[in-house]
Amino acid sequence: MRSSRAAVAVIVMDMLNPYDHDDAEALTARVEHIVAPLTGLIEDAGRRDDVDLIFVNDIQGDFSATRDDLVRRALAGKRPDLVEPFVPPEGGDFVPKVRHSVFYGTPLEYALHTRGIDTVVLAGQVTEQCVLYSALDAYVREFSVRVAVDGVAAIHEDLGEAALRMMERNMRATLLPAAECL
Repeated sequence: MRSSRAAVAVIVMDMLNPYDHDDAEALTARVEHIVAPLTGLIEDAGRRDDVDLIFVNDIQGDFSATRDDLVRRALAGKRPDLVEPFVPPEGGDFVPKVRHSVFYGTPLEYALHTRGIDTVVLAGQVTEQCVLYSALDAYVREFSVRVAVDGVAAIHEDLGEAALRMMERNMRATLLPAAECL
């Protein structure tokens, strides 16, 4: 991870997905709607020196998987069109994870604290799973949490809405359109 003076980190989670799981059809229908806002947020973050852009992705049970392995598998999956816009740049910050939270078993908390980051912007998938659990873990670690509401995708719309309400109410997350997160 690079060193910076950023106070904000945009965390893009689990967008390297081959979409070959049971809930893929429901999820991809919602991911299609977040492509434009999320790519805009990523582009905005990439242009700013005061924002760190960090991609975090589930290794899908393959403990030897590298960033390149995950990219290759996702692009060879059922919806490469939903993967291509979110391939982490070479040399960019990429953190593999094994469970739902971006913090569980990863060096992310340490990296954010050493960079002086106090605010995380969460985006990606799945709203009622990884986004929710990452928001909770960020909150208990005393980070301010923003969620790009048009940059997250749920499998189940009702659970996604409930998760957003929980993040706002219980974790004091600020819910904003992606274009207003920075």
